[in-house]
Amino acid sequence: MRKRNKMVSLFLACLLPASMLLSGCGSQDNSGKIEIELVQYKPEAVGVFEQLEEEFNRTHDNIHLTIDSPNDATTIMKTRFIREDYPDILGIGGDINYSYFIDAGILADVSDYPGMADINQGYRDILEGLEFVPTEGTYGVPYVANAAGILYNREMFKEHGWEIPETWEELIALCEEIQSQGILPFYYGFKDTWTCLAPWNSLAVGLAPADVCQQVNAGKTNFTTEYREVAEKIEQLVAYGEEGPFAYGYNDACTAFANGESAMFAIGSYAVPQIKSVNPDMDIDSFVTPGSSDPDGNTLNSGVDLQFCVTSACVDEGKKEAAYEVLSFLLADENLQMYLDDQSAVPCKMGDFTLAPNLDGMTEYITNGKMADYQDHYYPSEMAVDAQIQTFLIQKDVDAFLAKFDTDWQRYNRDIIKMVQDYNKANGIQ
Repeated sequence: MRKRNKMVSLFLACLLPASMLLSGCGSQDNSGKIEIELVQYKPEAVGVFEQLEEEFNRTHDNIHLTIDSPNDATTIMKTRFIREDYPDILGIGGDINYSYFIDAGILADVSDYPGMADINQGYRDILEGLEFVPTEGTYGVPYVANAAGILYNREMFKEHGWEIPETWEELIALCEEIQSQGILPFYYGFKDTWTCLAPWNSLAVGLAPADVCQQVNAGKTNFTTEYREVAEKIEQLVAYGEEGPFAYGYNDACTAFANGESAMFAIGSYAVPQIKSVNPDMDIDSFVTPGSSDPDGNTLNSGVDLQFCVTSACVDEGKKEAAYEVLSFLLADENLQMYLDDQSAVPCKMGDFTLAPNLDGMTEYITNGKMADYQDHYYPSEMAVDAQIQTFLIQKDVDAFLAKFDTDWQRYNRDIIKMVQDYNKANGIQ
């Protein structure tokens, strides 16, 4: 099996006590049904997955589906891989862990899955872009995405006659106008470092190349060059937020925005359920962060929030057709719509789906595939880029931040950089 044992060296540090591990299912249960185990990483979606599991098992006589939704699922998956205890299907995000799993041979090629033809090409391209080096085959079926930019209080905007900005200059002018009326333009909640990535990512997709991390790995550029404008603009934007944004966390920001304490919130669509839990009647819409001076330069920051990957072990055990049957069930329009309604998500499948009203301002970008992945999906966790951005926004030293970014990138990506450069050399890529 292709390189599967490489996971031992990659994830040895992630070992957990045996009591925390899940047990893999056998190929068949006592009734003779084919057993398919799906482990997915989104505990906030456990309710809808329980409904889907129940409906699948009610309507299928030859396959029994078990969906596990543990906390810290990605770490548990890695630990199981070390023990060579593989689920049949993984429900994971489109981030660097997916890249590691491909490189380690954990995932099966699903190019022959018929449902792939219905997936939005933009999201298929995003997954292809996550590969460290071009790898023949397709290793994930995108299910749902999320979109990040700027959420805004639609009722407040209508009341004051504020227009949606389409350029950076218009965004800054809007912030000045909102501020002049005694209203806080943004709430951030940067005490939780990961929230710093939301405005960073949504600015970067329009100001830096989508493949900037691959270009740096290939030795063609550096982050000091490519990220300077992003850093300068996020620093400028933070000035329009709450005083002392590093004293308030994500929940604080969701609550403040829900209660009308700011006109806007620089975050992704994933925050809407939390905001609505505070103010169920709030009228929320969103728009793409206009980092450019040219409206045509605006790009939706959207990535694969959940994809399904069949493991090589599942195929080796002769269960690929059963796994594909599970995927087709999950991707059935009515089942996908159930998930969209529950999680305010974006479908990766093409079709006539009803999207949450908070996505109205982004629908055109989604439909036309004018999108780019979250830059942090390429960042190694060891770099703690979210904490680096937080420190930079406190210290306000652009040069020091960018220099450290470049230095740390070389330190934490040595093996990947060598892999990329060896691949390029072997294939005559300049």
